[in-house]
Amino acid sequence: MALALTLSRANQGIDAPLVSVETHLSNGLPAFTIVGLPEAAVKESRDRVRSAIINSHFEFPSRRITINLAPADLPKQGSRFDLAIALGILAASGQLPKDKLRQYEFIGELSLSGELRHVRGLLPALLKTDKARTMIVPLANQAEASLPINSAAIVATHILQVCAHLNGSAEIAPLKKIEPPSRDRLEQDLADVAGQPQARRALEIAAAGGHNLLFSGPPGTGKTMLASRLGSLLPPLSEKFSIEVAAIQSLAGKVVDGSSWGRRPFRRPHHTASAVALVGGGSNPRPGEISLAHRGILFLDELPEFDRKVLEVLREPLESGSITISRAAQQVEYPAKFQLVAAMNPCPCGFFGDTRQSCSCSSAQLQRYKAKLSGPLLDRIDMHVNVSRLPTHMLLNNETAKSIETSSAVRKRVIRAQEIQFSHRKKMNANLQASELIDAQWIEPEALDWLSSAIEKLGQSARAFHRILRVARTIADLEIEKSAPTNRLSQLRVNTAHIKEALAFRQFTDRQ
Repeated sequence: MALALTLSRANQGIDAPLVSVETHLSNGLPAFTIVGLPEAAVKESRDRVRSAIINSHFEFPSRRITINLAPADLPKQGSRFDLAIALGILAASGQLPKDKLRQYEFIGELSLSGELRHVRGLLPALLKTDKARTMIVPLANQAEASLPINSAAIVATHILQVCAHLNGSAEIAPLKKIEPPSRDRLEQDLADVAGQPQARRALEIAAAGGHNLLFSGPPGTGKTMLASRLGSLLPPLSEKFSIEVAAIQSLAGKVVDGSSWGRRPFRRPHHTASAVALVGGGSNPRPGEISLAHRGILFLDELPEFDRKVLEVLREPLESGSITISRAAQQVEYPAKFQLVAAMNPCPCGFFGDTRQSCSCSSAQLQRYKAKLSGPLLDRIDMHVNVSRLPTHMLLNNETAKSIETSSAVRKRVIRAQEIQFSHRKKMNANLQASELIDAQWIEPEALDWLSSAIEKLGQSARAFHRILRVARTIADLEIEKSAPTNRLSQLRVNTAHIKEALAFRQFTDRQ
């Protein structure tokens, strides 16, 4: 029977559903038809497959060829099905044995000469590969296929090499997995930042609790330098989170190899970025900057220079930790659990409130500048820090520089605080729900009363109330001595001093 079945995988967001490539040869006028919701690149595989088979010295059957990509209601994009289609035709025409095909899954684009080319989004497919099967992929995707994930893969350079392996004449050895590299060396250290004790304290709290952070101050005060050091305070990614990050990078067409494995992403889009670039989209949806920053940091420099409509699309992902992109043919969801760090000047000229240079902006200019950032967006940023200009003598004092804490020292406290959070609350403090915040077990009643009174006087929102509590909870966790037992909730009570410090990190935007 002129019927063959090969297996491949599609892309649907971060998922990779199995696709059965059914090939049938029948009598009639020669034709080559692909069905099963193929897009343009899939339909064009007819010409690539025909030329690849002929140039590889196989016989292309002069019969009616029907390819069905099942399930038929799942949209198929890209050139990843070329190899599976070509092998299906060879097996259906008797030029390749069918018995071994079910042991493998095939992904790869074919050149006209039969060489295998790189495909985008391979890692999600590898993660979904059935444990009883091995995936055959192009050599150009070797870096992704060799990552330390629990899936078997072999790489090939040409369709002839794949056919020789399936025939048993020249088997290909399974690909060896790499060892995750060490992350002991820090490329950017907090010790490089001179002075700025309040900003350094804010970085430590933000790292410990996963809080969003906004720096404001005149040009040249170190806002960007501070933001770039946040990653050095965070613990390395776990294996599970490393896989999530690598899968999104693969979908976006980024190079995923051992050098980036386990590294927290740090994304820094330019302020001219569009809403689609930020959250993802397109006719064939791809992840945007917020998804590429998943489990890492999204840094928005010159925050008011972003288009206000672009910034507003961040409001929902900041709360939900994911983004859903809807199109007529499909709906895909990408994870977006990122930590937002932003920086801005206090006014258009940058010198509002500066002690050295006077501001030249009019009140109308100041008002327009402030209006670029909506209240609901600022409300979702836990901590607002004013970064002031340093005295020159502090920049020239070597003894002061030697006494500054390094990232390694701060990271130890951050890791300890996170251990406390996961031990007692099973999540980061920034992710605590409103119902989990008002808990008499870990907050003193007088501290809660003081905060309620302060919120009423300052006219802040209920969201601000809850975010202040989350930050105060992190401050309390950081104060636990290293030797203190983590199984005693009485050691973790939030007091009025913690509340006052947390509230101080939300004041500068109101004073502008």
